[in-house]
Amino acid sequence: MNAPVFSVPDTIGAAARGLPARGGVGLKPEHFREILATAPDIGFFEIHAENYMVDGGPFHHYLGRIRERYPLSIHGVGLSIGGESPLDADHLDRLAMLLARYQPESFSEHLAWASHGDVFLNDLLPVPYHAGTLARVCDHIDQVQDRLRRRMLLENPATYVEFAASTMAETEFIAEVVRRTGCGLLLDVNNVHVACVNHHRDPYAYIDALPAEAVGQIHLAGFAQDVDAAGEPLLIDSHGAPVAQAVWDLYRHALARVGPVATLIERDNDIPALPVLLAEAHQAERLMGEALAPSIARGFPCGACA
Repeated sequence: MNAPVFSVPDTIGAAARGLPARGGVGLKPEHFREILATAPDIGFFEIHAENYMVDGGPFHHYLGRIRERYPLSIHGVGLSIGGESPLDADHLDRLAMLLARYQPESFSEHLAWASHGDVFLNDLLPVPYHAGTLARVCDHIDQVQDRLRRRMLLENPATYVEFAASTMAETEFIAEVVRRTGCGLLLDVNNVHVACVNHHRDPYAYIDALPAEAVGQIHLAGFAQDVDAAGEPLLIDSHGAPVAQAVWDLYRHALARVGPVATLIERDNDIPALPVLLAEAHQAERLMGEALAPSIARGFPCGACA
């Protein structure tokens, strides 16, 4: 099956240009006024779609003003791409309205399921990797891209359990989804670290096995540490701590594979002061510059510099 080609209308030309290859941070209500007052030097902001699926209110008031100044990424957490149930058509319609309103440069969702029937579980749960799940996930992504009239990015998951029914490696599954649907990849480096530690795998080999050319955005975040019932280390994708050094090191490796790409600092719990998040975003930009320097020295062209 060949990947579909999407005809992007002129009304969403901004989305076709994509996010700048810079650091960004999640947009939090705690920082709305400070952002407008200080206009920080940052590449982009990202919001969770489900926080803005209402017609009006203060969130839209501030987002509208901030969107006038900065590129925007919208990240969904409720489509349940991996779920067994059909996609929620009402949810997808509300999402389409939100994207039409703000024309984000990027939209992404998770390789996970979060609902079953009429029950929303408020969590991102894993899927078994086999032919049946592959067909269902691809069908759901095709529906999303057709409805939104844009290419979406699919995020690799942070997982704590695996299914005995799986017949494919996670990276093999993701690569095949990308090939069949034409979607892009949101490479969450923290999720790679968390899942590979939990399942005793090599995170560097995981990144090497992904389709580097499909990566349209990177996420970095902090994690919490625990132990499982057997006393083995268990990492939790908490988004409540600074980016760990092991994740920064893995990010360097990812940049060597994919080149400079828009990189978000995710922080959803224990939100620090805005300058703390900006410092992490600027650290990502410094590492992008380091990754780019050898190519420039050798005289190779750089797509991010165009």
